[in-house]
Amino acid sequence: MGSSSSKPEAGQSSHVWKASSPIGISHDVVESLQSNSETDSSRAQTLELAVQARVASELRKLEAHENAALKAAEEKASALLSEQAASDESGRASSRQAVSKEVEALRARLDKRKQLRPVPDSVEAARGEVVRCLMEHDRRPLDCWKEVEAFKEEVRRLEKSWVDKVVS
Repeated sequence: MGSSSSKPEAGQSSHVWKASSPIGISHDVVESLQSNSETDSSRAQTLELAVQARVASELRKLEAHENAALKAAEEKASALLSEQAASDESGRASSRQAVSKEVEALRARLDKRKQLRPVPDSVEAARGEVVRCLMEHDRRPLDCWKEVEAFKEEVRRLEKSWVDKVVS
């Protein structure tokens, strides 16, 4: 495969055609074919350039078509958005009023329900002790178990007094 060189020798012509039968073509045509300097690679290159030019022109046509379609879609979308904005403006005034009325009604209901009683001082003191202990022992919160138990006991007393008041 590598035994022969890829370049023709200086003495040989690259276009030699020997026919086994008599030629039915004029001698001028044969001479023009033999003297033609166009090779397979130059023909392939010319064909490739023609194909590239055609592809480029088709791409330009497609790009122009897509740009026109995009522009039309954007115009349609902007028209729809402007219509929707106009209809929303008229609907917002009524919806704002409805929402504000609903909020006021909810606030009134919440104010009726909100009747918190002050926490007794004993419960507040126990709560303060738990918070103080947890602040002092921030790395060891389990050391505050006595304060937590005292707070639970105060809450139990408060619950028991409330149950006794409700039951009687």
